[in-house]
Order: sequence, then C-alpha cells, then structure tokens
Amino acid sequence: MWRVGAKLVVGATLLGGGAAGVNIFTSDDISTAFNICTLVPVRLLRDSLTAATIAFDYGYSLWGLKEGSIEWSKAKHEVHNRCALRLQELCFRNGGIYIKLGQHIGQLEYVVPQEYVHIMRTSMLKRCPFSSYDQVRKVLTRELGGLPEEIFEEFDPVPLASASLAQVHAARTHDGKNVAVKVQHTHLTDTATADIATVTLIVNALNWFFPEFDYRWLVDEIRESSPKELDFLFEARNSEKCLENFKRLSPHIADCIYVPKVYWDLSTSKVLTMEYMDAAEITDLITIQRLGIQLSDVSKLVSQAFAEMIFRHGFVHCDPHAANMMVRPLPSGRKNLFGNHESNRMLTPTSMLEVLQEMKILSPVSLEGQKKPQLILLDHGLYKNLDFATRVNYASLWKALIFADVNGIKENSVKLGAGEDLYALFAGVLTMRPWNRVIDPSVDHLILEGSDTDRSELQMYASHYFTQISELLRRLPRVILLMLKTNDCLRAVNHVLLQGSSLETYLIIGRVSSKAVSEAKIISSNCFILSGLSLWLEQMLLEARLFSMRIALWLLHIQKTLYYRTKKKEI
Repeated sequence: MWRVGAKLVVGATLLGGGAAGVNIFTSDDISTAFNICTLVPVRLLRDSLTAATIAFDYGYSLWGLKEGSIEWSKAKHEVHNRCALRLQELCFRNGGIYIKLGQHIGQLEYVVPQEYVHIMRTSMLKRCPFSSYDQVRKVLTRELGGLPEEIFEEFDPVPLASASLAQVHAARTHDGKNVAVKVQHTHLTDTATADIATVTLIVNALNWFFPEFDYRWLVDEIRESSPKELDFLFEARNSEKCLENFKRLSPHIADCIYVPKVYWDLSTSKVLTMEYMDAAEITDLITIQRLGIQLSDVSKLVSQAFAEMIFRHGFVHCDPHAANMMVRPLPSGRKNLFGNHESNRMLTPTSMLEVLQEMKILSPVSLEGQKKPQLILLDHGLYKNLDFATRVNYASLWKALIFADVNGIKENSVKLGAGEDLYALFAGVLTMRPWNRVIDPSVDHLILEGSDTDRSELQMYASHYFTQISELLRRLPRVILLMLKTNDCLRAVNHVLLQGSSLETYLIIGRVSSKAVSEAKIISSNCFILSGLSLWLEQMLLEARLFSMRIALWLLHIQKTLYYRTKKKEI
C-alpha cells in the first residue's frame, strides 16, 4: 500500500509538472498560464501526499486484523475519521473547486463511509474561507468601477456568509434598498483551471492504480459546471428563468416560491447584487417555528417545488443544500400550496393532525397564528436541463418506485442507462432502501426513519456493493447523476426538518411524477379529446390510490400510537 502511495506521489507530480509546462507554452494568456504553471505542481504535490498518507494509514491501521471483528470495526471507524479530516484539510487549504468537490463527497452517502459524509457535510457548507476586505474592494473596483463606499450608500465589510466560490456582504443602495452583494473570491480566476487540472490528474491516477475507483465522471461534471457557476450573470438569468417556470407551468405553487430580485446595473460576471432576504435558513428549526410555520409544511413545500422542477419543468436547481434555501411566512394576499389565501388555515378539519386530535390520540396543539411558508431559493449557478425523453422516463421511474411497480422500475431504469443487471441497485440508490423494501407493497415501504439501524444498513450495502455502485455511476448520464445529487440534498434537508422521511414526501412525488407522465402521453397522442378524457380518468384513479395510501398511513399512525400507549401502561 505504501509503495502504491509513493508511486502516486512521484507519478502525479511529474505529470503535473509536465502538464503545467506544456500549458505555459500553448496558452494564449501568458499571465494565466504562468499562474497555472506555478500552482499545479504545488497543489498536485499536496494532493498526492494526502492521497499517499491516506492509503498508507488504511493499509497500516487494518493490517493483520480480521475483517468483521470488533477490533477491525473500531480501527476502520478511527481511520475513516482521520482520513476524512485529512481530506477536509486538503479541501480548505486548496479552496475553491476543492470545496465544491468536498461538498459533492458529502452527498455521496451511498458510496463513501458515513464518517466522510458527516465531516464533509458539517464543514464544507459552514466553514468556507473568507476573502479579505481589501480583496473584496479590488474586485468591486474592477467590476463596478468604484470603491464599495462610492457604489453603495452603506457596505458592511464583514461578510454575512462565505461559500466555495464567493462571499456575501450586506449593503444599502443610494436609493435606500437593502441588498446582498455576492463577490467572487479573487483567487478563483487564477486557480480554477489549475484546480480542475490537478483534481483530474489525481482521479485519473487513482483509477489507474485502483480500477474499481472510477469517479472520472465527477471531474467531468466539475469541469463542465465550474465556468457556468463562476459567471454570476449566468446565475442571475437562471434565477429569473426558474421563477418564470413556476408562474407559467406551476401557477398553483408559484406564490409559494421566491427568488431574490437581481439588480442588473450593479451586477457583473464576478459581482451579483440581489435583494436582501430577511428569512430563516431552512434548517434553522427554532426560528422557523417562532415565525409560526410548521416544519411539516416546509418539508411539503420543498418536496412539491423540486418535484415540479424535475418532472414538469425540466429545468432543475441541482445544488439545494441547506445554505441555499430559506423560509419566511407567505406574504398576505398570496395563495398557498392548497389554493387558499394566506389568511386561511392550511389544515382542514379532515387533516391527519386534527383527526388524531379529535380521537384524543395526540394532544391538542394551538393552530392560532399558524402561517404558511414561502420558500426562497438561492445560488442558481448549477442548473440542469432534462430533455423530454429523460424527464418522462425519470418521472415514470419515480411513479413506479412510489407504487412498487417492479416492471415499471426495471423498464425505466434500463431506459435511463442502468442496464438490466443494475436496475435494482439503481432503485436502491434513488430511495436509499434495499430491493426487498423497494418492491414491498406496504404503504410506508420507502420511509426512512433515520435511525442508527437504517444508517448501518445503508453503510453495509454501500460497502458490499461498492464496485457495482461505481459501475452504475459510470453508466448513468451525467444529468441523472446530478439528479442523484439533488435527491440526496433534499433528503438531507427533509431529514433535518422531520427527523427522518415522511410518506407525505412520497405522495407528492407520486402525484407530480404521475401528472408529468400523463401530460407526456397527451403530447405524444394525436387525439387530444380522447387523451384528455384518458388523462382525467388516470388522475381520478391516481387520487383515489393516493387517498387510500393516506388513509392507510393514518391507520398505521393510530395503530402505533395505541400500541405504545398500551406498552407504557403495562410498564
């Protein structure tokens, strides 16, 4: 193992030095090429030393221990933690693209050990490095033609937050508007190309030494998406298109979705000035509840919004982690998700909560002052377009997953590229459930409780099927890989909101995916009258099916509550 690590250091460094040398003689921009030439060898050496240290640590720490023993499990947990921290430190030292890579790793729950997932998720979103105020002033002067105090009436030198590619400052315009100014980290201009080059070389070298480790697709995705994410005008156009899609294609939910207004005269490719949002981060549970908003309503709104984007719009925000979503009360006069005005109650007398309260199974809670949520979407740099066929096949797959339709799961998984040999694994990766649960006809077959047992089961499957999962990810189109990432981000957010998953989420996915499939049938049909009648009938059958699932869920909750009450009395 140590020899492999040493070969990796030497080989990758020579490759990096050679690549950098070639670049300086072939690039049209000599200044940029020179920066790349000096950065690549240093970063590549740092990467290679980290990779070699990790490889040696695993080999040395687990040497001579029987796989599956208590000692082996303890040693493996400890080495996972140490190496995850080393990788975290590498990402922070290199910054920029490396932090984006760390964020990707934090979402690969079905591939990497839980220790890596936990460390990357808790650090890559909250502890990104900051640019100095002098650097911010230079960027603003170059991009907007003046110093911050000249361009704005007020400009807070202390950033509100920092992310992998930029940081955000609060400011006030000369006409009194509160704004958030997103300023790109100044070093990214020089380091982005170098970062992509070094990451590419390391991943290719790892694939050469360990053929089962094939994550070249991840580098390809970063290489393609990074230039777009570094262009803030592209991000601004995405944000406006997103909101327009909701107004045009999903008017029933449009008022519940908001994106900050862009101030185009104060924005460039490296500076984005937006409306300041006074709202709670989506995982700030205490603040959300203080605002009078129910966490379950927030979860339902998030699920509805992204189901509409994925299955009906085909234009998808692919980076919906917690820092990119905020919540505030729905402004007065706007319609909520159920078509009622904001002043009306979201929960009807037939809702599950009130039914359980009336049966005295749950304690009554005050619904006075309860408010409806409005979801605010931030950071629109990473979007993907789903073509018609891919969108319909993906919607058909999720419809089949929700209703445990084995033939539908197989047919649409194959259409999306999983193959006839890996369709069951694809279903498991999407739902984070083993195959026997995926095809279980019970109403709660996809629900994750978020318990230690669930997490252990997932990690066991990830370890056991690592090679097959790597092959599956290699086969799938990159746009589907981004859907997997989006799915993982949403699952993580919902887990925080609900401390697990909810059947309501899957009912929403089932309804929206089924509607998208039915709409596609009308588009493909020549007889619109018959197609319209067929769509109406399908919708009626679907609603009846979803209603029966909801009733079954209520009965299940009642049964569990009565069971635990009986047990408590016996004790």
